[in-house]
Amino acid sequence: MRRIIMLCCAVWLMSVEEHEVGGDISLLTRYEQNGAKYYDKEGKAITDMLAFFKQQGWTTMRVRLFVDPSQASDEDKGQGVCQDLEYVKALGARIKAAGFKLMLDFHYSDSWADPAKQYTPAAWASLTDAQLYDQIYTYTKDCLEAMVAANARPDFIQTGNEISYGMLWGAVGTGTNSFKRCFSGSDANWNRFTTLLKNAGKACREVCPNAKIILHTERLSNAGVLTNFYNKMKTAQVDYDIIGTSYYSYYHGNLDQLHSSLTVLERLYPDKDIMVVEAGYFHAWQPGDVAYDLSATYPITDAGQKAFTEAMIATLKKHERVTGLFWWWPEANEYGLDWSTKRVTDGWYNAGLWDNSTGRAMNALYVLRDFLPPALQGDVNADGVVDVSDVNILINIILGRERAEDYAGRANVNGDAAVDVSDVNALINIVMGGSQG
Repeated sequence: MRRIIMLCCAVWLMSVEEHEVGGDISLLTRYEQNGAKYYDKEGKAITDMLAFFKQQGWTTMRVRLFVDPSQASDEDKGQGVCQDLEYVKALGARIKAAGFKLMLDFHYSDSWADPAKQYTPAAWASLTDAQLYDQIYTYTKDCLEAMVAANARPDFIQTGNEISYGMLWGAVGTGTNSFKRCFSGSDANWNRFTTLLKNAGKACREVCPNAKIILHTERLSNAGVLTNFYNKMKTAQVDYDIIGTSYYSYYHGNLDQLHSSLTVLERLYPDKDIMVVEAGYFHAWQPGDVAYDLSATYPITDAGQKAFTEAMIATLKKHERVTGLFWWWPEANEYGLDWSTKRVTDGWYNAGLWDNSTGRAMNALYVLRDFLPPALQGDVNADGVVDVSDVNILINIILGRERAEDYAGRANVNGDAAVDVSDVNALINIVMGGSQG
């Protein structure tokens, strides 16, 4: 122990570049309320899901927000559309109280907003474009003020979800030819779209000035669409901080495609960080109509999902500007529910991180923390810096003066089963610039 303490005195202060890892847990409240049973991979019951995520090194949670999900179709409600402001305030407050950062995902729709549909909320359907500019500002500001008042201040804000082709196209039932969409090779509707984004961003800066604004697209399969989108944002001087993207290999291509598109984004927009704000891979029952099938390389099994996740992380870590990775719907788990009266969705989602048939965690969940830089894994007190204070905490834990559980898994630096001297040695190696072995 004396040797460890002496080494502590020689440790240099080391700042940590912030990286985020986590998931979109927008349905967690419903699963918990309906009685879903969650277990770790060994079969031990999980009694506090947020604490469990903390133990796995997750740093940030994402939650979606719909304008009025009561207006959604029964089919969409059966897919998990329920997140109104009251729901999101409550879940967001829990997330913040548990020590996570919060990413708030504005859909600006009553139901799913994605590249295939960006329907204007029913309550906004009769508004002119000029009125929509005011409405998106007022709505965004009101929601953010309500979140702040509920102790759920967002740290990251998405002003739109998968908005590669614009948003607020028109009300449900509008003819396709009348949609106000934005496409490459055309200037139509881009000024309208960027004005909407500017007004949404203005509200974000006013209410949450320290939050990072994310513009979320999903065309990693087509770098031309991506570059056209972000070039339009630059030309219009839209204020934002982070390029957000979705990556599902079965929609967007293999890992070489991911690497290629990220390379283009880094080269053309070197001042922007990039986050993969949605990712996933099946562990069972991959649909037969996927655009890209990687199952020959990464089988649709627990082991295959883990192998894909490891390979995806290795690809992302080749890119210095990629600072965030989020699994979509990790909490999907219908195990333990009465299917006829208590099911959360009308069909199993088998690309989450729990097995719907057993309630056990998938092995991919345990490797997501590997996206974080090794130094961040040594930030025991979560102050953004790895230094002597972190080592001292570990020593106090080993001596029985502090409790490891009070540090939400961060004290287990080397990821084994115990907090002991090996974690102190690993932390010293990190701070001194060596490996974490």
